[in-house]
Amino acid sequence: FSAAAGLSKDQIESRVLEVLKGFEKVDPSKLSTSSRFSEDLGLDSLDAVEVVMAVEEEFSIEIPDAEADDITSVQQAIDYIAKTPE
Repeated sequence: FSAAAGLSKDQIESRVLEVLKGFEKVDPSKLSTSSRFSEDLGLDSLDAVEVVMAVEEEFSIEIPDAEADDITSVQQAIDYIAKTPE
């Protein structure tokens, strides 16, 4: 079971943005769907891992490490969750 199943892209987007707002290093004024973790939000690789882990927890999914390494922006996280099967 995936908490992402049946959610609209807008709902996923909203929840991903909320997860990111919970990170102390993230400036909410710089946060958008086009934000890249390192370039726009100033997150290092360890922070990016924490973001992916928080997204996994929020949506009750598991993202394999190889795929998690490819998630480097808010939009990529949203797209990954949206394509995750039930």
